Amino acid sequence: MSSSFARCYRLTKTDEYSSVFGFRRAIRGRWLMLHYQPGQPGGSARLGLVVGKKLLKRAVDRNRVKRVIRDQFRRRRAELPPVDLVVRLAARPDALHDGQLAEDFLALLGKLTAHRTKREAS
Repeated sequence: MSSSFARCYRLTKTDEYSSVFGFRRAIRGRWLMLHYQPGQPGGSARLGLVVGKKLLKRAVDRNRVKRVIRDQFRRRRAELPPVDLVVRLAARPDALHDGQLAEDFLALLGKLTAHRTKREAS
C-alpha cells in the first residue's frame, strides 16, 4: 500500500471544511482539536488542516505542525474508518516538539475510534 498523501485523501474545498465544522463533533487534545464527520461508505479517511497565524506567527512553525500531522495520518490512514477529519491547532505550544505533537494527534485518533465504537454498540 502506498503511503502517499494523494489528493483523494485530502479535504480540498471550502464546502468540505464547512460541512465538517457544521457537523459539530470535535475532540480536544492538549494542543490540537480534531473535528470529524462520517465519510462516504466504502471511501477512505480524508484530512484537512487549519493552523492559523494567530497561534504560530512564523510560517516555518506552521508548516512543521502540518508536516508532522500529515505524516502521522499517512501512517495510520489504513486503520481509520471512512471519516472526514479537520485538525486545528487549538493552543500555542510552548516549544515545538515533533514527538509531542504526534502523540497528541495519535491520542485524538484513539479517542475518535473509541467514540465511534461506543456509538455503533448503542
